[in-house]
Amino acid sequence: MTATQILVVDDNPLNRKLLNDMLGAEGYSVRNAASGFEALSAIAEERPDLVLLDIMMPGMDGFEVVRRLNADQATRIPPIIMVTALDDEGSRARLAAAGINIMLTKPIDRWELRSLLSRILSDSAEKSHE
Repeated sequence: MTATQILVVDDNPLNRKLLNDMLGAEGYSVRNAASGFEALSAIAEERPDLVLLDIMMPGMDGFEVVRRLNADQATRIPPIIMVTALDDEGSRARLAAAGINIMLTKPIDRWELRSLLSRILSDSAEKSHE
């Protein structure tokens, strides 16, 4: 059985390293993207099991990445956890409108991340067996 593959998308290299270290310690296979454009390319190349996607990035923010994934019929959108320092009702409303209900606020708590991953990946596995 291959390790669960997670795509980490964040323009900040320190945030990517932190998430890589946390996820690697849990046994996940991690790929990285430093921008929204890189994220779309990485997902098209090889669909990950889950995406940790930063909202605030230059060029193309996380909202636009989700919009483009949803608009592309060829893209089966993977489960996404939006990672952000934003924690306001406006951001939550925009996420919900995009079909994203899961948000992880920075600074990232290792235990909250572990719990979210466990729940989302088990839900995703159950849906793929239906």
